[in-house]
Amino acid sequence: MNIGDKYRHSFTVSEEIYEGFIELFDDRNPLHVDDSYAVARGFKSKVMHGNILNGFVSFMAGECLPEKNIILISQEINYKKPVYLNDTLSLVFEVMNFSEAVNVADISFVFVNESNIKTAIGKLQIKIFE
Repeated sequence: MNIGDKYRHSFTVSEEIYEGFIELFDDRNPLHVDDSYAVARGFKSKVMHGNILNGFVSFMAGECLPEKNIILISQEINYKKPVYLNDTLSLVFEVMNFSEAVNVADISFVFVNESNIKTAIGKLQIKIFE
């Protein structure tokens, strides 16, 4: 893993993912489940749960990086724009720093929707085990 390396993957927030999240975590906040409630608050429809994006980050870290023996040390995410059902998002990781002495990488990430609008940004730190 080298500074400047980038990794990309696309995700679609499908009905299956949305319903699975609700079933697993029972988060039925009206902003996430009621179109009329969300529209009345200025959104185009119900807004997907932000933690769905955290799941995509977890998948990307665990399955798309070249190193498989990792553990997440920390993760931070800032939501910039709403994500809606059936949106396709591109997630890009970029290695910002890598310490060979302790095998720790600092990674920034960005989610971009089909209109090339940033929907979320963040960073994570991973430890690579040998």
